[in-house]
Amino acid sequence: MELEGLRAVVVGGASGMARATAELIVARGGRVAILDLATSDGKAVADSLGGTFHACDVTEFAATEGVLESAVAALGGIDAVVNTAGGAILGRTLGRRGPLPLETFRKVVDLNLVSTFNVARLAAWHMSRNEPNADGERGVIINTASIAAFEGQIGYIAYSAAKGGIAAMSLTMARDLGSLGIRVNAIAPSLFRTGQTVNMPEDYQQALTKDAAFPRRLGRPAEYAHLAVSIIENPMLNGSTIRLDAGQRLPPG
Repeated sequence: MELEGLRAVVVGGASGMARATAELIVARGGRVAILDLATSDGKAVADSLGGTFHACDVTEFAATEGVLESAVAALGGIDAVVNTAGGAILGRTLGRRGPLPLETFRKVVDLNLVSTFNVARLAAWHMSRNEPNADGERGVIINTASIAAFEGQIGYIAYSAAKGGIAAMSLTMARDLGSLGIRVNAIAPSLFRTGQTVNMPEDYQQALTKDAAFPRRLGRPAEYAHLAVSIIENPMLNGSTIRLDAGQRLPPG
């Protein structure tokens, strides 16, 4: 799919990997609608990119449908969605105070897995009404998993389960949507310089990335963006979860 004229919805686009992706899409000739929390810098980011901002809490599932409708209307359609919404709450399966509360587990799964599926299913519905391009393609869905899906650390049971679900969805969703010409992939990053890691001390960063093959550092948001754009452009990338991790494998804890 060509970047020139691409209409992309970027969830979580006010910062980090999603913002870098929105910036690269616009630099390559596309247009973006940014979905993020009302308290985020989403409006300022969208204004700087000539796009639109749509306040959204992705865990409000019914409301997300209306927000996505508005974003698609502002773009005049949708060709790609990049979904990075997520987060973790620490807690072991069994801790000092007893079993992990189900409410905590569900909250993490809702934020990461259920919201990802919700956005994907709704975006796919809009994409299904597109006229196919010369390759028969109508749209691209990019979800965000994590290497924690494969090597979850102690205390990240809910996060690992949620991100594992996102990874597991890739092929099935791609098969579900293949007859419509809609591709689906997930990116599974290691630790990146976003959110709480931005101000992390250098020695702590080195300790966290010492097991990487190369480079032994936190990932940069632009590196996620380059992979996301490559997925959009390359029609043979489909049904996969692609690790973006410098060859790192997480230890138990």
